[in-house]
Amino acid sequence: MIISIASGKGGTGKTTISTNLALSINQKVQLLDCDVEEPNCHLFLDPVMETLEPVIAPVPQINLEKCTFCKKCMDICRFGAIAVLKKDVLIFDNLCHSCGGCFEICPEDAIIEKERSLGEIEQGTAREIPFIHGRLDIGQVMVPPIIKKVRSYTDPDIVTIIDAPPGTSCPVIAAMNHADFILLVTEPTPFGLHDLKLAVETVKILNIPHGLVINRADLGNDEVKKYAIKERIPILMEIPFDKKIAQIYSKGEMIIDKLPEYKEKFQILFDKIEQQVLAGGQSK
Repeated sequence: MIISIASGKGGTGKTTISTNLALSINQKVQLLDCDVEEPNCHLFLDPVMETLEPVIAPVPQINLEKCTFCKKCMDICRFGAIAVLKKDVLIFDNLCHSCGGCFEICPEDAIIEKERSLGEIEQGTAREIPFIHGRLDIGQVMVPPIIKKVRSYTDPDIVTIIDAPPGTSCPVIAAMNHADFILLVTEPTPFGLHDLKLAVETVKILNIPHGLVINRADLGNDEVKKYAIKERIPILMEIPFDKKIAQIYSKGEMIIDKLPEYKEKFQILFDKIEQQVLAGGQSK
């Protein structure tokens, strides 16, 4: 079972849920940190990293001696990565999505492939749990290929927890797509509600069963709960605003280590997720 933990905005407690849930499950589990622009699960888990693998993407390079400047490569590129001038061709590597269309369409075979580093993947172990995270190179913008590479290490025989990036853009889709359940984490504030609505609409498009964790649940107002009831989204866990939890988090420590009663609460959360998956998710 693949559980992707997501949120419409940053700072809601998504990583807190991901890490504590992974360490509370009484089953074999792996944790994939797909927030590759700002991976931070390792700050709490302190994993022993064992392997490092670069993520490489092919980008075009033009052989001007063969090129006839026919503009077919420019016309097929939907991302504006190629500009054909009178006697030159400009390639904008950061816009290239490595789709390969330009290589296929060039009638003169004037396009060759060069490699561009997007980032890296690290694998290791955290408290006997397999842990994988990706890291985007500084200056790069192509996030989905790194997320897909992280997800390629998914073990279908065990539970997989994915810490997704915040928001509702392409990286989030890459982290949520083909999951068995999406656990949305929010907070009871106007900003939390606004971004939760965006996240829910995204999940509905993907047609994946989903539920809600409300962090700092006793702050703000009850508009998030009203919205969840209206949209028939099950609230699977509520975490109160607690100074002890804030202090634990600020030190990079685990809630379940310092407040042992929370381990059972996260186990109950996992049981509820299993029930939702077996039942086919909440009513749509």
